[in-house]
Amino acid sequence: MRAEPAEFETKLHREADPPGEDGWLFFRDNCWRGELNDPDYLRDLTEDALGVTVLSVDFRELRTDEAYLSALKAEIDANLNLFNADSTAEVLSKYLGSSIRVVDDA
Repeated sequence: MRAEPAEFETKLHREADPPGEDGWLFFRDNCWRGELNDPDYLRDLTEDALGVTVLSVDFRELRTDEAYLSALKAEIDANLNLFNADSTAEVLSKYLGSSIRVVDDA
C-alpha cells in the first residue's frame, strides 16, 4: 500500500487563547518578529497534537477580529512588565511583526 503524494502541505489553525487566560502568552513564548523562534519545538508539539509526522511548521499570521485585538492590546498594556517593552505597539512589533490580520467578526 502507498499514498500519493507521500508528503503534502496543509494549513493548521490554532485558536488564540483569550487574553489574560492560560496560554495567552503563546505569541510571546513562540514568536519573534512574526516568525517562530523555535520551529523544531513547534513541529514536535504539532506532531504530538495531531499524531502524524510533521516535516515543518511556520507562523503566518495572527488572524483575529477587532474585539480580540482590542482585548489583547488591553491585556498587554496591563502587563508590559512581562514583555520587556515600553508600549503595547512595541510588544506587537517585537513578537508579531506585521503578521496581524484583522478580519470581520460577522
